[in-house]
Amino acid sequence: MTALSPLLKQATPVVVDHALGSELFDSGGRRFLDFTAGIGVVSTGHCHPKVVAAAQEQTGKLIHGQYTTVMHKPLMELVEKLDGVLPSHLNSLFFANSGSEALEASLRLSRQATGRPNVIVFHGGFHGRTVATATMTTSGTRFSAGFSPLMGGVHVAPFPTAYRYGWSEEEATRFALQELDYIFATLTSPEETAAFIVEPILGEGGYVPGNTAFFQGLRERADKHGIVLVMDEVQAGFGRTGKMFGHQHFDVKPDIITLAKGIASGFPISGIAATEELMSKAWAGSQGGTYGANAVACAAAVATLGVIEEEGLVANAAERGHQLLDGAKSAAVDGVGDVRGLGLLVGSEFTTSDGMPDAERAKAAQQLAATKGLLLLTCGAHMNTVRMIPPLVVTSEQVDEALGIWSEVLAEV
Repeated sequence: MTALSPLLKQATPVVVDHALGSELFDSGGRRFLDFTAGIGVVSTGHCHPKVVAAAQEQTGKLIHGQYTTVMHKPLMELVEKLDGVLPSHLNSLFFANSGSEALEASLRLSRQATGRPNVIVFHGGFHGRTVATATMTTSGTRFSAGFSPLMGGVHVAPFPTAYRYGWSEEEATRFALQELDYIFATLTSPEETAAFIVEPILGEGGYVPGNTAFFQGLRERADKHGIVLVMDEVQAGFGRTGKMFGHQHFDVKPDIITLAKGIASGFPISGIAATEELMSKAWAGSQGGTYGANAVACAAAVATLGVIEEEGLVANAAERGHQLLDGAKSAAVDGVGDVRGLGLLVGSEFTTSDGMPDAERAKAAQQLAATKGLLLLTCGAHMNTVRMIPPLVVTSEQVDEALGIWSEVLAEV
C-alpha cells in the first residue's frame, strides 16, 4: 500500500477538514487555534475570502504562464504592488517557488556579482534544505547530516544569542563582531568573501532577535570590504514582526532580501529583491525556473498584500505581538528559562534546573497544548523552544484564549 514517507511525522494529531482565519477544524468538527500558521505562511489567515476569490478567478483565466516565455497580468500587478512595500532601493525582482530557492538565488547572485567564492552565515540560522542552503544552515544538524560532502566556501560566525552565552546583549554583540573580524583574519579574507547571509530574527534557531548594533556592524564591514549583505526575510517578512520586514527594526540597509512564506497566504512563491545595479551583475541564464511566478500564486500574492494593507495587519502584528510576548513572559514558570520574540514570532525556551536544554518538557508542552485546542511547534538546535506563530489576522480575544491554554499547559507539564 502506498503511503507517505515514514520520516514525515506530523507535529500534531489533527486531520484538518477546513480552516478559516486563525482557526482549524478537524474532521469531527473540533476547533483548534492555529498558532503555527503553516510555519508562518498563512499571513492573512486560512482561506481569507479576498485571497480565495483572487485565486479562483485566476484559475479560470490562466493557471500557469512560464514567465520567461510569456508575461501575464498577475505578475505585473505583483511587481507593482511590491514596489509600494519594498525598501525603495531594492527595485529589481526575481521570483522562484520556495525559500530555499530564494536563498540559492541570493547566493548565486552574490558570488557572480563579486567574483568571490566564500560566504559567511551566522550560528543558528536556517536557510533551507537543498545542498547549498543546508550547508548554510546551522540551526540543527538534522538539516544537513547524512548527505555529505556539502558545499564548500561557507564559514559560520556567531549570532548574538545572549541567553545561550549567559551574557548581556551588549556583551554577546561585541563578541559576535569580534569573532567575525577573527574569521576574516583566519578563515576567509574579506577579499574572498562574497556575502553575509543572515536572518533578522533566528527562526528555526529558536526565535532569537538580532539587534541594531549587530546589524549595523555587519553593514559597516560589508561597505568597507565590498561584501553583499543578504537579509533572509523568508519567515520574518510581510508584517510578521510588526514591521513589513524584520530588518526594518534595526535601521540597516540590506543589498538583497529574500522573500517567501507570508507573501501569498499559502500559495508557493518566493523571490529575491535587490538593486537593479546588483541584479544586472547576474550571469546570463542564471535566473529562471519552470514554476517561478506562477499566475495563480501571483494573484494570491497581490490579494495578500492588499489585505495586509487594507486591514492594517502590520500594525495588528505589532499590537498582538506585544500582547503575546508579555503574556508568554507572565505565564512562564520554573523550567522556562527564556521567553523572547519580535512581533508574532514568540518563543519559550525550556531548560532544566541546571540550565541545560529540556527538549522532553518542550515537546510535552507542545503536545499537551494540542490536546487542549492550541496548535504550536518546537524549534531550536535542541528542539527545546516552543514557538507561537499565529496568522497576522489573530485577534486580541484569540491571543488571550491561547495564553490561557498555555498557562494551563505550563501548570500541568
